[in-house]
Amino acid sequence: MELLSVNVGVPRPNPWKGLATTGIDKRPVQGPVAVSAPGPKGDRRVGLAGDRVYDVQHHGGADQAVYAYAREDLDRWEGVLGRPLSGGAFGENLTTRGLDVNGALIGERWRIGSDVVLEVAVPRVPCGTFQGWLERAGWIKEFTVAAEPGAYLRVVAEGEIRAGDPVEIVHRPDHEVTVALTFRALTREPELLPRLLPAHALPEEARETVRRRTATDTRAKKTGAGHG
Repeated sequence: MELLSVNVGVPRPNPWKGLATTGIDKRPVQGPVAVSAPGPKGDRRVGLAGDRVYDVQHHGGADQAVYAYAREDLDRWEGVLGRPLSGGAFGENLTTRGLDVNGALIGERWRIGSDVVLEVAVPRVPCGTFQGWLERAGWIKEFTVAAEPGAYLRVVAEGEIRAGDPVEIVHRPDHEVTVALTFRALTREPELLPRLLPAHALPEEARETVRRRTATDTRAKKTGAGHG
């Protein structure tokens, strides 16, 4: 397992979401890149030096410090889209090889290089900027149905990373809640939501969504049973 490229955003206009700027245009950089834990969502900071987010309501912060996507999944999408996809094409900071990003467990930890440790936090949810960036009508639905979202990561241990660094899984939690399962539950398959409860490393916002929706479903079932 290795890090194929480290990708940092180049600011560009964002006509797709009513914002002045987007950082989705991620491009591979040479040499070491510093990785540090950002503060809470809202101040544009993310985990890689030189990178920024501009939709501060929906992106950035500790639980979305770094975004990883697998080269193997990009290769599959190349066939679907009919065009080459370089590292960073999906707006990912880390393009990996040999690592099952969508099969990673929520709370799983990866060591990259000698010092940096990242923790799998939550899947990426597609937005209008992503669809506009790829210039593909219906992309949000297409990407959602495929359930290959890639993973947002927290920074556990800071340091430097660079293309070619080995990636090692150093911790796997004792549950079966994967990135792909979490994505499916939070998008098209709400009946899977109760299966996410053992994943304590999910961001509190996502856990609150799970609790609220499962509680509503339970109440609805009880109400329906009372009228049977």
